[in-house]
Amino acid sequence: MSASVKNNEAMRSTPSSLFGGLAFVAVYVLLDWASYLHPMYGLNITPWNPSLALGLVVWSRVGRLVAIPWFAAILIGEVVVRGLPATLTVTLLLSAVLTIGYGIMAEILRRRSGGRLLHDRFRLLAWLAVVVAGTLVTSTVYISLLYAVGLIPVGDWGVALVRFWVGDCVGIVVTMPFFWLLLHDRNALGRLFMRKETAAYIVLAVAALWLSFGLGGEGEFQYFYLLFPPIVWAAARQGVHGAAIAAFILQAGIIVAVQWQNLVAVTVFELQMLGAVLAFVGFFIGAVVDEKQRVSKELSQTLRLAAAGEMAAALAHELNQPLTALSAYGSACRKLLSSGGDDERLRDTIERMVGESHRAAEVVRRLRDFFRTGATRLEAIRLPELVGTVVLQFADKAAMQGIELTAASLPECKLFADRLQIEVVLRNLIANAVDAVLERPAGQRRIVVTADVAGRRLRITVKDSGAGLTAEQILRVFEAFQSTKSSGLGLGLAVSRAIAQAHGGDLVAASGEGGEFVLTLPLGGEVEDVS
Repeated sequence: MSASVKNNEAMRSTPSSLFGGLAFVAVYVLLDWASYLHPMYGLNITPWNPSLALGLVVWSRVGRLVAIPWFAAILIGEVVVRGLPATLTVTLLLSAVLTIGYGIMAEILRRRSGGRLLHDRFRLLAWLAVVVAGTLVTSTVYISLLYAVGLIPVGDWGVALVRFWVGDCVGIVVTMPFFWLLLHDRNALGRLFMRKETAAYIVLAVAALWLSFGLGGEGEFQYFYLLFPPIVWAAARQGVHGAAIAAFILQAGIIVAVQWQNLVAVTVFELQMLGAVLAFVGFFIGAVVDEKQRVSKELSQTLRLAAAGEMAAALAHELNQPLTALSAYGSACRKLLSSGGDDERLRDTIERMVGESHRAAEVVRRLRDFFRTGATRLEAIRLPELVGTVVLQFADKAAMQGIELTAASLPECKLFADRLQIEVVLRNLIANAVDAVLERPAGQRRIVVTADVAGRRLRITVKDSGAGLTAEQILRVFEAFQSTKSSGLGLGLAVSRAIAQAHGGDLVAASGEGGEFVLTLPLGGEVEDVS
């Protein structure tokens, strides 16, 4: 990039950066003014300081460049909001202490969060630890300076420290997640505000605030527990995002109520602690909910990949036929060309090759579609042909291992299903049965595949002479990563049941002598013969 291009880009970015810095200062001072309630000795010692949360979030997005406007915002707040209670030199020093102290904390959070502030419970606890420790250290230095210059009376150092520390800590804990969403994930926040459910728990939060302060204010707020349902609802349904919205609204409502009822400072302090507890409970529940949803999605993807792997084995068998045919037709074409055969036979052979290539391409396409979307392609399948194809794949292996593998009592009926996926299910069931009967001595190894029809449902049963499953194993056998084999991943049966249920059927295990699995599928045609 040339120097002139860089200069032009710098000139274009300077106005936007300047405007952003001025906007930050304006919003920061506005928050400082709105939260300047019940100040101690007229200083910046209040029960709730949300402006610091804004500074931490902007630092996480912009970096150290925000240090200058942050320092300016703190200094302007001392002049405009508090009327410069200390000398200019002391005020400059105090503003620098806050900027440096919280700047260090912001840098730690920026590096540790990786763009995900409350991604899970570990990050939540780490964030809380940094906030508590960072505010304590900064508050200690700040209050000590105020005490040293005589702005805090003798003997009140400890009280002032606790009040300032708790106020900063509460302001950050309650509002930082909301500001984080506002700057880092604005689209997600906008989508949440468009949902009716969000409006519902906001209404519930307002109602809870009115009941807690309107009815409970004169009775020492005996209805404070009503503030928990809105944030629990929001967190349970929308995770950390919902908890951030609810916590911000509840805290803002508490501040409005404090001003409305003109509560004394000690009561405000207690209510701010309640707000902090509300927020933390909501964020913890939200983090757990988000973790659960991520695990569910990851498990779903794992099952899909496992199913695709199982399908690949069936597709390899399916591809074998067109590839073998293509090889044979290619050899025939070569012979016809070398012998000078007639054009009609050559043309017919080439047409057959094209047809087989299309067939192979269709098989590959189905695998690709399944990888992408889990899509299925239903077709009419004769039951004897379906079962016979899978049983034939195990015939040689069963004979070599002394296993009696038979398919009997198969009604002549049709079902509409994805043939490859149902083959995967049958292959899994028979493969598991083979492993089970190998524990039996030779002559006692039997696997029988049968089927029967009940109404419009087809039941395919795979029964073996193995040890069978206990009642406890049956309860967990279809859970992912639960395997009775030391070398198994425990995904085969979970995938098989998912495929069966996707077809409108089910797969269950039965207890008793020997292993028994029953695959239920809807029928797609008339039953001609049940033998």
